[in-house]
Amino acid sequence: MFVRTERLFLRPAWPEDLDDIVEALLDEDIQRNLGVAPLPSTIEGIKAYIEGPGDPRLPNFFMYLRAPGGPQLVGGIGLGRYEGDVEVGCWIVPGQRGRGFAGEALRAMIAQARALGYRRLVASHFADCVGTQSVLENAGFRDTGQVRSRYSAGRAMEVAVHIYTADLERRASPRMDMSGSAMIAQTAA
Repeated sequence: MFVRTERLFLRPAWPEDLDDIVEALLDEDIQRNLGVAPLPSTIEGIKAYIEGPGDPRLPNFFMYLRAPGGPQLVGGIGLGRYEGDVEVGCWIVPGQRGRGFAGEALRAMIAQARALGYRRLVASHFADCVGTQSVLENAGFRDTGQVRSRYSAGRAMEVAVHIYTADLERRASPRMDMSGSAMIAQTAA
C-alpha cells in the first residue's frame, strides 16, 4: 500500500532505506517524543521492524519527499491500536521540521483511515510538545480536553498527553480539501 500527497510519497520501508531509517530512529529527540508505540532503538530492532509483516488495517509508512535529486526521508507515520482506539502517530526528522510535512501526512492518513472503514481516529501529543497541537488541529483533529498519563519508553517515565480525535464520518472540511487530497494506490503484498 502506498499513499501519494502533493509533496510526499508514503510507503513501507525498502531494504535500501535501512541506513537512513537507522540514522533517523536512533535520533534521541525522535525517540523521546514517540507516543503511539515505541519504535526500535537498535540497528537489529529497526531491521526486524522494517522487514516484519505489517497489518494491512494498521499501515505504517515512511515519508519520503519527492525531490529532483531523489527521494529524501522526512519521517514516519502510522496507525496503531491503543486502549481500544485506532491512533495515528508520526515523527519528522529534525532537518525537515517546520515545512508542513506532518500536517500533509496526517491529512493523508485521515483519508487512508476513512478508506479502511474507521469511523474515528485518535491522536495525542505530549504536553511539552506544544507545536504538535496546531499540526493536529490544522489536519482536522479536535481537542477533547482530556489529558492522560501515558508511559513514554523514550523518556522512561509517565508523561501527560493531550488527546485529540478526528471524526471520520463527517465530510472533510474545505480547509482539509484545499491542503491537497491524498491519492491512494494499493498493491498486492
